[in-house]
Amino acid sequence: MWKRGMNWAAVTLVGVFGVLWLGVVVFAATATAGWVRAGQAVFGVCLIGWAIRRSLSLLVPARAR
Repeated sequence: MWKRGMNWAAVTLVGVFGVLWLGVVVFAATATAGWVRAGQAVFGVCLIGWAIRRSLSLLVPARAR
């Protein structure tokens, strides 16, 4: 049970970091080049997507082997 809680903590941390990263790129990093901002935005979206995918896999019970 403790390990599952650590998984949720890690997924939450990555998801929140992705949202914060995306917010900084969109609203605060206006002085950087557009292609750099686009690359960083893609990185933030990838972090958010990973967190969503991982949280869905934690919600679905594992299949018996």
